[in-house]
Amino acid sequence: MSAGIATLKKVGAPGFFDTLTETTRSLVTGMAQAAAAAGVPLATESVGGMFGLFFTENDRVSSFAQVMACDSERFSTFFHGMLERGIYLAPSAFEAGFVSVTHSEAEISETLTAAAEVFAELN
Repeated sequence: MSAGIATLKKVGAPGFFDTLTETTRSLVTGMAQAAAAAGVPLATESVGGMFGLFFTENDRVSSFAQVMACDSERFSTFFHGMLERGIYLAPSAFEAGFVSVTHSEAEISETLTAAAEVFAELN
């Protein structure tokens, strides 16, 4: 109960979800920029602390059909490249990723550095 109450206090603090959303946006915006710099087609989606990465030429992925048309093999290669660099993402192109309020600018930066390396290897 004490842990639950402590969690609810943190979640209820002013700005909690704004901070979480901004951190997630920083991650997905950086991912999109790194992919574009490497010439890798990537669409990103996010809401709150949840995000998706989609290897596609589409600017936006908003339907089941669009998700199914994405390059899941490229996602798999990206996933394993990130894993080799110590970045643990959801292992399937069909799963969401999650950012927490404990992820700082340092973790986001480390993730984006690793992603830029892997995107460069995808071409």
